[in-house]
Amino acid sequence: MPGRYKSVLLFGAPGVGKGTQGKLLGRIPGFVHMASGEIFRALDKDSELGRQSLKYSSQGLLVPDDLTIALWREYMQRRINEQAFRPGTDLLVLDGIPRNLNQAKIVDQHIEVMRIIHLTAPNIDEMVERMKRRAVQEGRSDDADEAVIRRRFEVYDRETSPMLGHYETNLICDVSAVGSPAEVLLHVLQAVVPTYREHFGNPLE
Repeated sequence: MPGRYKSVLLFGAPGVGKGTQGKLLGRIPGFVHMASGEIFRALDKDSELGRQSLKYSSQGLLVPDDLTIALWREYMQRRINEQAFRPGTDLLVLDGIPRNLNQAKIVDQHIEVMRIIHLTAPNIDEMVERMKRRAVQEGRSDDADEAVIRRRFEVYDRETSPMLGHYETNLICDVSAVGSPAEVLLHVLQAVVPTYREHFGNPLE
């Protein structure tokens, strides 16, 4: 399908470092990182889509999938207009979009998935402790309650994890999230740089 953005998807359970790896990749020429939270932070509350989104979020409800993708498309067009994303030379790194199977089916119309980086951490108890330490360091109260943390893992297993089955297995690269951010980034780059080079040339030129 023509006109789709060539993309890398970052998948992984809470606490594995998707945001950290996405931000690091986004600092490298040729890679543009886009996290789902950016969409809502940049939301124009006076636009029609903005008003629809606020109607749900103000009631504590999840924004419907089709509206979320519409907001994402509007945000991406804004990034293109600002020349912050150049589809012809940039590989889009998506973090948090899509976040469930239905969103994956909708967004298929707009992205061409070149690689999926699946950050893995086999020991959930270690991940819980990592998130609790991060909560203390960053003042993130949502990560301080162990029951809330474990519920987030349950949501991931129920909604996000099945998305892996939506994509061809040869696109998926399991990368261990255990280690320093630099060590994990090294393994991520080993997976995504060849993908970039295949479609755009040398990302550092």
